[in-house]
Order: sequence, then structure tokens, then C-alpha cells
Amino acid sequence: MDTSELSNDISVSVQTLEALFTGSSDIVFHRLLIENSLEAELIYVENMCDMQRVERGVLIPLQKITRDHALSPGHLEKVLPIGKVQIITKRDEAVHHILSGNPVLLVDKLPHAFALGLATWNQRSIEQPSGENVVRGPHESFNETMATNLSILRRRLRTPDLKTKTVSTGLISDTPLTVAYLQNMASPELLDEVMRRLEAVRRDSILESGMLEELIQDNPYSPFPQLLSTERPDVVTSQLLEGRVAIFTEGTPFVLIAPGNFFSFIQSPEDYDNAWKGSITRLLRYLYLIIALLLPAAYVAIVTYHQEMIPTNLLLTIANTREQVPFPVLVETLLMELMFEALREAGLRLPKQIGSAVSIVGALVIGQAAISAGLVSPPMVMVVAITGIASFMVPHYAISIPLRMLRFPIMIISGMLGLVGFVLSFVTVIIHMAGLTSFGVPYFSLQRASEVKDTLIRAPFRQLENRPFMSSYSENIPGYPQGPSSKGNSGSGGKES
Repeated sequence: MDTSELSNDISVSVQTLEALFTGSSDIVFHRLLIENSLEAELIYVENMCDMQRVERGVLIPLQKITRDHALSPGHLEKVLPIGKVQIITKRDEAVHHILSGNPVLLVDKLPHAFALGLATWNQRSIEQPSGENVVRGPHESFNETMATNLSILRRRLRTPDLKTKTVSTGLISDTPLTVAYLQNMASPELLDEVMRRLEAVRRDSILESGMLEELIQDNPYSPFPQLLSTERPDVVTSQLLEGRVAIFTEGTPFVLIAPGNFFSFIQSPEDYDNAWKGSITRLLRYLYLIIALLLPAAYVAIVTYHQEMIPTNLLLTIANTREQVPFPVLVETLLMELMFEALREAGLRLPKQIGSAVSIVGALVIGQAAISAGLVSPPMVMVVAITGIASFMVPHYAISIPLRMLRFPIMIISGMLGLVGFVLSFVTVIIHMAGLTSFGVPYFSLQRASEVKDTLIRAPFRQLENRPFMSSYSENIPGYPQGPSSKGNSGSGGKES
């Protein structure tokens, strides 16, 4: 990018910009004359700025201004009835504003230009979250426009402590990123580390927050997500109140939360409607998470090598149903799991109206047909169905993906080594997760005993008296607020972990 200064000769600056935008038919160069003698040039992208405001706020006032006033320092931006007028002196700044939808005004004899805050474009309306639905709670989500997303966040956190920092990444796309945090909650060390990693990203383009997540996480080779991704404003609000940092990416409704934590993926905003319901539901999620990961492997290991662990009547039933099945238990399980995953992916890719019907009806039809053909046994269909339902209990889609991926190698090892392989595989997964960090915070971080009250269960709000904070960053920071606060007013996600 050309970082040289703009020339006070308008013809030189215009010629340089025209050369840069050669072949771009949507870039408009509008020539103006002030008092029929002073040349000016308005450059903008068609359909990315408000043309009515351009006419009322730029073209008409320029016809009434005098040549002397146009050249006097600081006068031109005062007479333009526009909320935001920024003086720029470099060519790369002019290009950036033009491509961002802000018209740039060049005036002859002036060594600088004016970037006019008149960007506008069509955007998707605020809708319900597509992947994080709740029965009771706010039914709104972020959209693809960062300015709209930040305004939604500001409406929920009406405090001057909510700060934002903006950086750009992508050598070609120049994608804006905004880091949001609470000044008195997020530690300076965490904020500095987040900014350092964002500024270190060197790619041609960042088109979605998922690409950014992989580039800034601690261990990019781990299947487990290390940053929480959400499209719900209430979740982002609650995470900021815990001292975490939110990363907004232009062009995507999904916001990244750093640092990530395993327990954050198991919690849902609905847990904060009622303490008893939230605690029971949360414990069920942990149970079904284990079932989704280990049930097929346990079935394969026990039926293949440890039949003595099965009650006699149940063992006779399984043996009777498997009498006509031509495949070993491991192959039978792999075939059914692969078919279920294929139906699940097909349901996601098909149109919404028929996707759910295909996935559910397809599983029923194929399962019954496989039983009738003698390819699989009814207990196997039950195991696969329970596993699939258990995987849907996890509120965040990102944590269900590694469960689906790791299920297959655990099944294969269990089919080869029995319960020994089953235990070794499970212990290996736990050791790997225990060794993960997110921006230096352990994946299973529980810094104090009181955090269990809002991690494994959800205690009543009256027992959640301490202000939430990321203690691994903040415990040694002088002046960091650690006293009691009105925990119950933190919203549907105000957690302590």
C-alpha cells in the first residue's frame, strides 16, 4: 500500500488514485468547482454511501462556500453538516476510507483530504440465534455488521468502562476487528496478549471469525475449541462481566471470547432462570457429554471382550439379535456411526424446511431397513440413537465436533484392546484437555473453591457474592476489584467461573 503523503496539487493526487482504481467501475470520481475556480474532487464507492446525505451535506454546502473559506485552516470541515469529518494526509488512508464507504473530498491547494462519515449499506435485520436457541431469554442475535453489533452490546452495558480497540487484518481484505472489554474487569496482561496475537496475523484475508480463531489460539492442532464463539449478545455481555475479552469480526455474526474455558461450553443462558433447573440440567449435560463420547466404545469393548460383565438375560438377547449379523461388533458400530454422521451433515446442508425431516426420518428408515436386512442388530441401533441424542444436549456446537471426531478412534482402540484400550483412550483425552490453555489460562481452570457453585452446578444468586474475575490474570493486579457485587443483576449469563 502506498503510504506517501497526499499532494497539495489535486491533479497529482487524483491521477494516483485513478491509477489505483483502474478497472473499478463502481468507484466514482466527481469533479467540483468552488466559486468556478477552485478545483475539488469527491471520490466514493457507488452504493456504499448515502447519496442523499452526500448531496445535502457536501455538494450543496460546497456551492455556497467561498474560495477563501475553503482554503482557510479548519473551516471546511466546520461548514459541512456531517457528524464525522476526519482529516487524512496519506494516500493509503484515503484508499481505506473510500473502500470502507466513506467519501473522500480532495481540495486543490490543500495538503490533506477529508474523509466524510457517510458510509451506508444494506444489512441483515436482527433475528433469532440460529444455533443457540433458548426457550426463555433474549431472542436476538448479532448480524454481519460490526457497527450494529457494537450498538447492541452498548445497549446492554451502559457504562463508560466498556472500551473498544480496532485493528485491521488481512493484507488484501483489510478486515476490521474490534476488541471489546470492561476496563475495570479485564486485566491489562490479557488485553495486551490479545492485541499482540491479532496484530501478528499475516494472511491475505480473514473472511470469518473461524479463520481468526485458528490463528490466535494456543494449540491449533487440538480438536477442542479454545475460544468461545457465540452469536448471542447476552452471552457476550456475561463473559465481559467475568473479565474476558470479546473479538468482533466484520462480516460475521459470531463473536470470539478469550480466554476460553471448558465449562463455558457446557453452560447456557437458560441456566440462570432457576437454580434447581439450571443445576440439574447442567449435570445432565456433563453426563450426556460422557455418553456421547464413550457409549459406542464401551459397547464395542464389552460385547467383544468382556461378555461376563453383561447380565445373562441381556447377553442372550444381544447374542440372539446378532446371530444373523455378518459383521463384527466394531465394524457394525463404525458403519452405523458413519451413516448417522452422514445423515446429520446432510440435514445441516439441506434447506431448513426439509433438513430436519431428512435427518430424523432418514435415520429411522435406514435403521429399520438395516435391521430387516440383517446388517445390524437392534441393540446397536439403540446405542447409536442414544449417542446421537446425547450429542445434541451440548448447548455449543463447537464442543460437539471434537466429541464426534474422537468417538471413532476411541471405538477402534476399544475394539482392538477391550476395556484396557477404552480406559487408555479416555485417560489420554483427559490428559490432553488438562494440558490445554487459552491465552495462558488452563482449560479446566477453577482458581477457587467458590467457583464450583457456578460451574458444575448453578447455586442461587444469593450465594454468588463475589465479583467474577479471571484470577489467573488479575489476582496480582493492584486495585483490581475483588469485593462483593450485585451478582444477581449481571443478566442471564452472569457467572462466577
